[in-house]
Amino acid sequence: MSTNIKLDTHGQMLLQQYRELLPTLERMALEAYELMQQALKEQGIYVTAIEQRVKTEKSLAGKLELKGAKYKSIENITDLVGLRVITFYSDDVDKVAVIAQRIFDIDWKESVDKRKQHDLSSFGYSSLHYICRLPGGGQRFELQMRTALQHVWSTIEHDTGYKGDVKIPREYMRQFNRLAGMMELIDDEFSRLRLALTDYRRQILSLVHDGQLDDVPLSRASFRSFLELQPFTRLNKRIAAVNQAEIYPVSLMSYLRVLEFLGMETLGDVQRLIDNYSDEAYQLAVSQLAVTDLDILSESTALQHLCQVYVLKHGGGRDGLKALYDRINGESDTNLMLADMTLEQALTLPFMQQ
Repeated sequence: MSTNIKLDTHGQMLLQQYRELLPTLERMALEAYELMQQALKEQGIYVTAIEQRVKTEKSLAGKLELKGAKYKSIENITDLVGLRVITFYSDDVDKVAVIAQRIFDIDWKESVDKRKQHDLSSFGYSSLHYICRLPGGGQRFELQMRTALQHVWSTIEHDTGYKGDVKIPREYMRQFNRLAGMMELIDDEFSRLRLALTDYRRQILSLVHDGQLDDVPLSRASFRSFLELQPFTRLNKRIAAVNQAEIYPVSLMSYLRVLEFLGMETLGDVQRLIDNYSDEAYQLAVSQLAVTDLDILSESTALQHLCQVYVLKHGGGRDGLKALYDRINGESDTNLMLADMTLEQALTLPFMQQ
């Protein structure tokens, strides 16, 4: 403890009670942390951080020097243990609060929702604060729930001395308040954007499952939903049967840019690629695999052969195949050799004779 801190007899008594209670406080902090972590995991809520701490003796002594008389015993000090949950989005704070209510006993008289403050400068302190007990009782502790932006702003305020003892000139106060307002707006807009994107994904998924694919623009979200229907599985199995090969899973999301390169604008265009060119893609795959003993094929095999056939059927030829391989593999001189090999094999097939 700092020699600059002077405590009266009552303060010394509280500090001694703290020392005796310290092992219990440390166990309590860990238990509260583990309960919250497990509950969030079970509910599928992802947060940026969960932090726990026990107030240091030095910090407590400083508090007791200023206002130790208001505490009759160590049990009256509610922030000896602190738990903080930092969320990505402002609406997730309320979800964490509901979970906290289920796993902890909340002292509602001592708890406070600082988000309801309307002072522009209060953004960094807009946490939801609960005073809690573990199930079964014991020492109370403080639970803070705030967003990542609120947490960053609070740290900035502390680092710049905005809330310190020195009075900040009015011009700087105005700048801080303007920035605080902007940060609060950004926090709210991120939550609104997430809700909008969630609604959009639901609409897209509904259209995909209803088969209204021409109404669904080709995008990352829509293509991901389309892939959940496993649209290339049938052709993959058909190709794999040539050599009794196994198919190992890979992500097909990288082919989104390939499909866009081919000029496809909706999921209906992708479905027509499958419907119209699967037989030709199978012929091309057979011509390439029949002379090999490959027994493991990538899940991208069907889609890659569909794209190759599409290029060939639309007159892309050698240059078109080279451009296709550049988008699949990245630009390389090797892609020209692959294009030549593919074209040579394709020229022997019936669909190229039509």
